[in-house]
Amino acid sequence: MSTEKHEGRQWLWVLILGLGLIAIVHFVLSAEGLLPAIILGVGGLAVVFASSEMMIKAVDGYARRKKMNSFVAGTMAGLSSNIPELVMLAFVLIATPRVGFIVTVLTLHVGTAAFGLYCGALPRDVEGNATLPKPLVGLSTDLYAAAGGVFFSLGMIMLLMKAFEVRDTAHPALNTTDLYFFGTVLLIIQAVAVTRLVKRFSGKHQSASDEDVPVEQADNLAQMPIATILAFSVAGLLASVIGGHSVGEFAGVLVEHLEQAGYSEMFGAIILSLFSASGAFIMIGTAHIQKKYSIAMANASGAITQVPFLVLPIAMIMLAVFTQTGVIPAVDNANGVIPIDIHTTSAILLGFPSMLVLWKAVQDDGKVNWVETSTMVAIFLLVIYLLVAHG
Repeated sequence: MSTEKHEGRQWLWVLILGLGLIAIVHFVLSAEGLLPAIILGVGGLAVVFASSEMMIKAVDGYARRKKMNSFVAGTMAGLSSNIPELVMLAFVLIATPRVGFIVTVLTLHVGTAAFGLYCGALPRDVEGNATLPKPLVGLSTDLYAAAGGVFFSLGMIMLLMKAFEVRDTAHPALNTTDLYFFGTVLLIIQAVAVTRLVKRFSGKHQSASDEDVPVEQADNLAQMPIATILAFSVAGLLASVIGGHSVGEFAGVLVEHLEQAGYSEMFGAIILSLFSASGAFIMIGTAHIQKKYSIAMANASGAITQVPFLVLPIAMIMLAVFTQTGVIPAVDNANGVIPIDIHTTSAILLGFPSMLVLWKAVQDDGKVNWVETSTMVAIFLLVIYLLVAHG
């Protein structure tokens, strides 16, 4: 019991630490520079992590009151944990719109690499195959295939627009209408997936076969009061705004200093994508240490599927809104938002082979061999090389 209490208070200590670091930068360190920005970024990330934990607690408390089973409750908690990250992303998009968009897409490649690397750490049979959890095999393959089609189609459209200059502009770009349309369609896919999950698994569920998804019913004990759920929700949102603003300031300073030092802005984008995915890394590592391999794999897979159908479309819509309201400047003063260049196009288009390999690795036999593992990691390295070497 003491261990549970200790773990339940960890988010509070992280929150205090993060707020303390942010306060030091704003009230103690008056000099501008990279060191204050790093402290600000670390503090902001700590606050974002704590706000994610508060949002998860709120959703978990609501799920228990509604007597949702653990599988659906866990999925909803995972979705809610994106809220603080989206707030953080909003400030990054305001500070550096183009880099922020690329950071969003690169998070998918980082997640794919993490999935591949973690597959290498899984227990394997005598043939060198790691068996994946059956829920992952049954529920993730459709989203992998859909994401692959989305990235291939969008990437090819961007290539054609660049090649044929269909809008007769010196710098072709995806405009606000494009982003509203793409974002809405992708969010519809996410809504359909969540609706299907809730309808199938939210109530009592009996497995029809050994391969069906096992779920547990939430108990009736220790239900969280409505006031506490609301308090966690409001506190989580407020903390996410504070942490997100701090990380956004860090992103702007980091990209500026790297450019002054002669590095490509894509190098800074890669570093920021690693920062944005660090929360998933912590969750995967913690579950693996506890030998909860299925939970770790679920987190690794969820970090991938939520990028194309939740994080990316919301980022597209935010960019469109920021452009129309004058928060960020338009490209060529023609409602252009995302410039079509080698960086933005390659980041999108190279998401297709990543999703293709994931779909093949998971769908064919429910196992991952060493060839599939190395391929996922290799594709991520190819993307990084392209962006850094030609950025």
